[in-house]
Amino acid sequence: MNIVLIGMMGCGKTTIAKELAKQLSDFKYIDIDEEIEKSTQKKISEIFLRHGEPFFRMLETDKIRYFCKNNNQIISVGGGAFESEENRGILSKNNLVIYLKASPDEIYNRIKSETHRPLLKKNFSVEKIASILEKREINYTKAHKTIDTNSKTPYNIAQEILGVLNDRNKN
Repeated sequence: MNIVLIGMMGCGKTTIAKELAKQLSDFKYIDIDEEIEKSTQKKISEIFLRHGEPFFRMLETDKIRYFCKNNNQIISVGGGAFESEENRGILSKNNLVIYLKASPDEIYNRIKSETHRPLLKKNFSVEKIASILEKREINYTKAHKTIDTNSKTPYNIAQEILGVLNDRNKN
């Protein structure tokens, strides 16, 4: 089994995944976006710009399919990955999917100084984040568990996830 972290950009997926990897020494951390960048030798923003979102989503699904064949991984996926029914099926099967939920204000404050977010290049605002989040929430809530990350430390969120994992392993 793997632990899969989903949610909007800026919700803490990468930070929480790294914290979990420290606490679960037998688990390997995999960031799907990083794996796409490694294999293409291009930044995600460049892929979006040169080839478009559909091409990026195809690469994303290929990487998700590839890495979900393995076990004992903490897999972090991009904010839009769980929008695809195919990806949801692959990620949900034999894995624990955790939706890391954060408010639009919290997300804005976390990522306002970042420049590599393709979907926020234009009209970056709390309202834009809220709009994207509203569209994605219907699929995010299909995760096995939702954890609110607002005003929590990465360590505490990781502890919550470990509690969910332990409860699941008992059943």
